[in-house]
Amino acid sequence: MLLAIDVGNTQTVLGAFDGEELAQSWRIKTDARSTHDEMVLTFRGLLADQPPLTGISLCSTVPVVLHEMRDMIDVYYSDIPAVIVEPGTKTGVSVLTDNPKEVGADRIVNTLAVYERYGGPAIVVDFGTSTNLDVVSANGDFLGGALAPGIQISLDALAARAAQLRKIEIVRPRSPIGRNTVEALQSGALYGFAGQVDGLVRRIVAELGEVEAVVATGGLAGIVVPESETITDHDPDLTLHGLRLVFDRNRD
Repeated sequence: MLLAIDVGNTQTVLGAFDGEELAQSWRIKTDARSTHDEMVLTFRGLLADQPPLTGISLCSTVPVVLHEMRDMIDVYYSDIPAVIVEPGTKTGVSVLTDNPKEVGADRIVNTLAVYERYGGPAIVVDFGTSTNLDVVSANGDFLGGALAPGIQISLDALAARAAQLRKIEIVRPRSPIGRNTVEALQSGALYGFAGQVDGLVRRIVAELGEVEAVVATGGLAGIVVPESETITDHDPDLTLHGLRLVFDRNRD
């Protein structure tokens, strides 16, 4: 069984693969204070009912967590193959930006996954701590994209800076016209971010030309996708599948 690990700023997503099939997945909070000994206890608990590990594929956007993950692999899983996505890792993705080394590993992994699963040109919209739009060429190259503050972090900042506003659950309000503060915040968040994504996608498509797919992923994608006019597919496990593909390309 291959364990794919996608470490984000807010959540860590794990996926257990039986061949090409994602058999099980989990979401846990990312805690930069966790040691590698604490991490392995969490992982062993989640994997208790799974077949033995045959490989690990990992990407992380949090350097301190990546350091502890390396130690965890070295101490507890040194007997199985492990691939960590970083500069120099074989992915098959050409990064055509001004400074390829500054592009997050998760964006490269998503580029590989969307090209393999949907073709190109394509756009990945990753709803996480930040909202990332990654543009993939017809040849599967990473061309660049757009970065915006994520939905949850924007609402948290608003609640922290505005005395009369509060933290809310992000759900579809009764109407775009909020009849109270909570519904007004929900309307602004949901329809505002859907409109933001649609506007960015349309501008990218106008420059790039027609695309094969606009694929949404990330923890909050399921909330926004029904309200978007440009997103064509929802693939919540896109990054995990990309990690599987990277592992396969580095098995030798």
